[in-house]
Amino acid sequence: MIVGIDKIAFFTSPYYIDMTDLANARGEDPNKYLIGIGQQKQSVIPPTQDVVTLAANAADEILDEADKQAIDMVIFGTESGIDQSKSAAIYVQSLLGISKSARSFEIKQACYGATAGIQMAFDHVTQHPKSKVLVLAADIARYGSNTPGEVTQGGGAVAMLITAQPDILALDGQSAFYSDDIMDFWRPAYRREALVDGHYSTDVYIDFFNRTWNQYQAQTNRHLDDFKAIAFHLPFTKMGLKALRSVVHDHPSAVGLLEQFEFSRQYNALVGNLYTGSLYLSLLSLLANSDDLKPGDRIGLFSYGSGAQGEFYSGKIIADLQSQKLAEPVTHLLNNRIKLTISEYEKMYQQGLPMNGRDYEFDITKDHNRFVLAGRKANRRLYKDTKNRI
Repeated sequence: MIVGIDKIAFFTSPYYIDMTDLANARGEDPNKYLIGIGQQKQSVIPPTQDVVTLAANAADEILDEADKQAIDMVIFGTESGIDQSKSAAIYVQSLLGISKSARSFEIKQACYGATAGIQMAFDHVTQHPKSKVLVLAADIARYGSNTPGEVTQGGGAVAMLITAQPDILALDGQSAFYSDDIMDFWRPAYRREALVDGHYSTDVYIDFFNRTWNQYQAQTNRHLDDFKAIAFHLPFTKMGLKALRSVVHDHPSAVGLLEQFEFSRQYNALVGNLYTGSLYLSLLSLLANSDDLKPGDRIGLFSYGSGAQGEFYSGKIIADLQSQKLAEPVTHLLNNRIKLTISEYEKMYQQGLPMNGRDYEFDITKDHNRFVLAGRKANRRLYKDTKNRI
């Protein structure tokens, strides 16, 4: 039986900043951001969107009523959780009208959470072939205004439906993983912004990729020439390129893998860092933009979560992959965003629910997305479905 990704969708904010504008405002050479980091634009998340609404808006693109009733598990991978107890998955389950006869929970391990969710979903559907599992990956990357990490901010969500007999990517169930107690990135509960040792984190990322890649080869006897492409977790797109270059060298497959990598980083370069969703936006970018994928092509996936956990696994393209169908909604979303000035971005960045817990109401009239965060009352977050007015 084949199990894998049947549907996939992406959602991000309708606002962005241009990396050239940010570089100029920070007194940097724009090429440091455009070439050295590999980023062109960055999503800016308004206060009326959080990981719950981002994920709900993404999933709303792909789920029909039959899916909502068949889903018996909702897994939410995030490191931007909104509550220390209640999972973001429960909120999304309710907003979307997914069957209440479903397990719903949240997974946290930096940027790795959604991959853990996919592996759990794979095992569940393998045991229960009629099941459908919704895996959500949503985050808002925050390092602070005018900090070294500012260029790698961003945010958004990727929603994936895991089923038997999928339409997009068949997972093979084989993977290699490696973990270690490393302080390259962490987000203390008392801070809104993350702390990161950027150069160290890049070195650890590349090391974990090499470790899991070598382990995967030993386990499966598969090598570079067995892969059409490798999709990477991309906190910034140059990071994945460095990792890929560390193994391809002058291998005969190097040219092809590097070409496919360019397709895989197109969306990430326009959005920025999604933390848990970055790998899967990279996968979507590859599937939607590559003009050279064929049925049966094997795609590698490298997942990394600081702290740290790495995993390498793979899947094969399904026969009826429809690249244009995958590309159209993302192209529409990205092309219709509103460009902010740096001062407008800095103002929006500071907005959000007060940290003191008091009641607060947002003006949601400018947020035209279906699911929005309207505010907070009596310590309860208030979500609105603007389509159904709930």
